[in-house]
Amino acid sequence: MSSLSRPPVPAGARFAGPVLDRRTALGLGAAAAGAVLLGGCSSTPAPDPAPSAWAPPSAPLTFPAGYTWGAATSAFQVEGSTTADGRGPSVWDTFCATPGKIRSGATGDPGADVYRRWADDIRLMTELGIGSYRFSVSWPRVQPTGSGDVNQVGLDWYRRFVDGLVDAGIRPAITLFHWDLPQALQDAGGWAVRDTAQRFADYAGIMVDALGDTGADWFTINEPKTHAYVGHWYGAHAPGLKNPQTAVTAVHHQLLAHGLAVQRFRDAGADGRIGIALNLLPVYPLEGAEEAATRVDAAENRLFLDPVLTGSYPDDAIGILAGQVPAEPSRFEALIEDGDMETISTPSDLLAIQYYGVTGVATTGAQVTIHPTSAASWQQIWPEGLYDLLTRLRDEYPAIPLLLTENGIPDESAALTTDDPYRTEYLRTHFQQAARAVADGVPLEAHYVWSFLDNFEWGEGYEQRWGIVGVDFDTQERTPKDSFRFYQQVIADNAVPPAS
Repeated sequence: MSSLSRPPVPAGARFAGPVLDRRTALGLGAAAAGAVLLGGCSSTPAPDPAPSAWAPPSAPLTFPAGYTWGAATSAFQVEGSTTADGRGPSVWDTFCATPGKIRSGATGDPGADVYRRWADDIRLMTELGIGSYRFSVSWPRVQPTGSGDVNQVGLDWYRRFVDGLVDAGIRPAITLFHWDLPQALQDAGGWAVRDTAQRFADYAGIMVDALGDTGADWFTINEPKTHAYVGHWYGAHAPGLKNPQTAVTAVHHQLLAHGLAVQRFRDAGADGRIGIALNLLPVYPLEGAEEAATRVDAAENRLFLDPVLTGSYPDDAIGILAGQVPAEPSRFEALIEDGDMETISTPSDLLAIQYYGVTGVATTGAQVTIHPTSAASWQQIWPEGLYDLLTRLRDEYPAIPLLLTENGIPDESAALTTDDPYRTEYLRTHFQQAARAVADGVPLEAHYVWSFLDNFEWGEGYEQRWGIVGVDFDTQERTPKDSFRFYQQVIADNAVPPAS
């Protein structure tokens, strides 16, 4: 999860007119990055929204037996101990050390101190009742320079943690990369150079050899769009670059790394499943903005979905038209070597998707606010967008198991509280849309809440809380919030209740 503030948009702007057909309805994947401003912000006003065709149920909605309920975090946000036991620096350590980049000058220490408090956290997970816990591995904790020797102390820590999950009856869901590239690899060019994909494949092989006997679900790259665009184009995330050509280069090399990692997983004969985690969101056009929204869809969604699932890039994602990434298509095409697309589209076992809300698109390609926002100003809350997303994937792409691996909302202020009715309502309404999609034949198998713990929220530091478990960052005391109790009951019932 990530946050990125964007410039103001017109107050009260709303969606008017029909939703795009599902081939063009998906847009900005701001789930973990905030808003990606392909066309800037628009002052275009919009009329009131069309009424919803879906009536909220008056009875609980039950999920199929075996549906997985989970919670998620990432290494840099929760582990802390950024210099302990041989861990090397990552691009996020460097970015945090740069004045003015992070609110209040915060860093990844202490995070939520999971490196030292993991056993207590597993006990909380058991109390919650989740069947799976999604976390990421800190690449520089395992391989301090991103290549060469393994830091056995770091690798052993992950083995203990995973064994603790398994012993508690919790399925590990392991993300290999959640943006914390070893700084040494960035110094050598980072994702702008092809060699980083090979280094990632080597690292993936190390992790699969170490943990491939655990029956885990594996995710290669978390939100390659966020890391490419927000980190390499907008400069608001590590490594802080501002070049759209570098951003699309990072897209290709991350997707190549994904495919190489899947191949390593297959070669190792690992016990479990593997896929990629993509942040996807519906885009809804204002009147007359259908063409611009189609290009936004290409840049934000099909540039990632199509190569992984169909083996080709869309031809309308990059260029000079409204809604496109403003890079040179010919330079992007020159990156693609023989065999790359076959590697990227190496068959996966699952597709992880991450959903937080929606965006609107004006004729200029600018994004506009069409629904109420959360305390994260980029997050436009529209539960039915989740249904649109899931059914689009069902209808337009090859059949593949879907896992919703991030879904959540921040607290209304930075103050520590357990009183979070807005989060309970957000989760309830999104669980309903997930149940609705499953009933309509979407192969959705799991729902992970973001986040299990309050944590370091990227550019917001410790001033935006996303956890269902509150964390006092001074004492590291954990306190379950009201949403934790709500989720606990949903898991126990395997059903989501109607509004009270």
